[in-house]
Amino acid sequence: MSFMSKDNTAVEPRFGSSLRAQPDIVTTFGSGMLVTGNVVCTGAIQIFGRVIGDIHAAHLIIGPGAYVEGTVTAGDAVVQGAFKGTLYANAVKLQGEARVQGEVHNKSLSIEPNVVFEGSSRRLDRAVDAPNVKEAHGQQAAALPPVEEPLELVPQQFAALPADVDNDVLA
Repeated sequence: MSFMSKDNTAVEPRFGSSLRAQPDIVTTFGSGMLVTGNVVCTGAIQIFGRVIGDIHAAHLIIGPGAYVEGTVTAGDAVVQGAFKGTLYANAVKLQGEARVQGEVHNKSLSIEPNVVFEGSSRRLDRAVDAPNVKEAHGQQAAALPPVEEPLELVPQQFAALPADVDNDVLA
């Protein structure tokens, strides 16, 4: 496998080499891959397998047949597979046969006709930043952008139940 450099010459990555990842290099998780844990990438990620964990990337594509569960923070995100969790991105595109369950916080959202979206969408107050090199090296935790106050989903009279009320009755 080779990558193309900015001047269109082939670059062969080697184990132990001093080749550093460039922002224009795309990381791909193949269809036979399962990743459990957090992923931080200063560039673009294409996912065709399964990821259970948090992702922070500059650009994210969840391809057809892929499954991602967790919290995702990306400059822009395209979902064509399945996603469950919370997604923070400046631009979000739900395409093809995508299935999304959860919260989508965005500045721009587009949803194609065959997409299944169960959840909520909220507008971001400020743009999402791509992870920096320190975050990619684990030196600093990725901070999620602030969100507005959540909507009141439970009527006020049920917010604080007396101690003698059985909570299972409400479920």
